[in-house]
Amino acid sequence: MGEIDAAISAGPYWSSVAALACGCVVLCTWARLRPGRWSPRAAKVIALILLSDCVVDAIRQLVDGTWELRTSLPLALCNFALLVAAAACWWRVRWLVELTYFWALAGTLQGLLTPDLNVPFPHVEFFEYVIGHTLIIVAALFLVVGMRIHPRRGSVTRASIVTYIYVALVGLVDAVIGANYMFLRHAPHQWTLLRLMGPYPWYLATGVVLVPILFTLFYSPFWFARRREDSSVRPIRASLRTFR
Repeated sequence: MGEIDAAISAGPYWSSVAALACGCVVLCTWARLRPGRWSPRAAKVIALILLSDCVVDAIRQLVDGTWELRTSLPLALCNFALLVAAAACWWRVRWLVELTYFWALAGTLQGLLTPDLNVPFPHVEFFEYVIGHTLIIVAALFLVVGMRIHPRRGSVTRASIVTYIYVALVGLVDAVIGANYMFLRHAPHQWTLLRLMGPYPWYLATGVVLVPILFTLFYSPFWFARRREDSSVRPIRASLRTFR
């Protein structure tokens, strides 16, 4: 993005992200304090918006002639996370919710904080990027914090294995069609957080190590909550055994 475009887009970008973040806080708080039949319906609305974002992106590229096999498939982690988040919101299957939660906070969040946008506000792609990235995180927090579908024990291991398998499959696609999805074949030209992980191919090895570490970090609040719960229940169980 050029300096002029960056100056034009920075204000609208962060204003849009801030507005959606405030909406996320309100939505999650309301779902937690006032659960009811509206919560699953709200989750399905989020799913439909996420799918619409994906469809609009594909149509836009087809219309303006920029759709290409090597760049337009939904294989980048944030693009595929959008589909996973939509499925998690629609069906609320526990393992999909867990995967959405870990991918959203460990991956999509950095894409939101270090945006890779080449168009200014109010281009359609601008709204696709902001809505798609923000709503993945909104979906994760709404399901986990708002609707209390918490990650289970072992979820870090399961999500890490799924992530490794997915990256391997994307790497295979990259090799077959000569693409660079997830920057598995060479480093991106623009600045991203990958620069902090070392040059290519060392950032791939760093990523392998970071995946379970980041997932564990985001799982830790639930681990501590379960520890407190177990410690409070243990004396009660001991008392019951004594009475028996």
